Amino acid sequence: MAIRTLLESLGPEIEDPEEETFLLFSRDIPSQDLGFVDSRASTLDLVIADRDYVIHQSPAVLSSKRAGGTTGAVLWKITPMFSEWIVSPENPLWKTGALNSSSSVIELGCGISGLVGLVLASTISRYVLTDQPYVSKLVESNLKENEVKSRPSASASRRKGRTAAVPPKSNLTFTPLDWELDEVTSNLTGAVDVKSFDVIIACDCIYNDALIQPLVQTCMACCRLRVSDDGAQTTSQPAICIVAQQLRDPEVFEGWIREFHRYFRTWRIPESALSVALGSNNGFVIHVGILRE
Repeated sequence: MAIRTLLESLGPEIEDPEEETFLLFSRDIPSQDLGFVDSRASTLDLVIADRDYVIHQSPAVLSSKRAGGTTGAVLWKITPMFSEWIVSPENPLWKTGALNSSSSVIELGCGISGLVGLVLASTISRYVLTDQPYVSKLVESNLKENEVKSRPSASASRRKGRTAAVPPKSNLTFTPLDWELDEVTSNLTGAVDVKSFDVIIACDCIYNDALIQPLVQTCMACCRLRVSDDGAQTTSQPAICIVAQQLRDPEVFEGWIREFHRYFRTWRIPESALSVALGSNNGFVIHVGILRE
């Protein structure tokens, strides 16, 4: 079973959220400020896995007083690094088959970039981006531009002789989803014959205490799409919940992991399975959760 193999490769399960918080924050963490890539730029040029991406963002929305938050208006540092890691064939998810070409993935709190989906969608069956409605215009703009124009980077093209553009991916879509207002249903998959997701991704979605419970509840609801009304598992494997984040405030982190651990068996991706840039010594961490029975 791919999930079992994955979990065995991750090492010991986290038993004590308070201890996990201490272990992570007792290290010297370099200052990352809040963690923007560049909060003043309206356009960012990125190279992920040897491909060029152009990301449009909105510094004006970020600095506005919009009710409901504005953090999704710009790109955060962890997102390009996580995108590079999640698509790598050396990633333990790929190596164990827990993530594969037939996987359906939903991302919570994708922000304006849609970057993780843009990078990963071509390798899997279906990728659904979700966030609050205010990011939808820029998400759709970024999807349109990069699905058509994304191509091997200049350096990669010289090495490998590739010049063809990436064709549009119909399996990459955006759907508005407010964690506090909207219901999670199988309609989110966008396909009549697909009722649930194999993987749930949340990349740097935890900034304050107010977000913790809605995010965890939404993660639970997405995972429970695989469970029938009588409590039986509707597929051979449970959904995997992947939470990547920058280590900022130990109190906020502990609040999140306490709440997450209540409902999910939890593992931390070991340093040996991460890129150097994503290690906890650099102030980043990735956890994997499986919904408790």
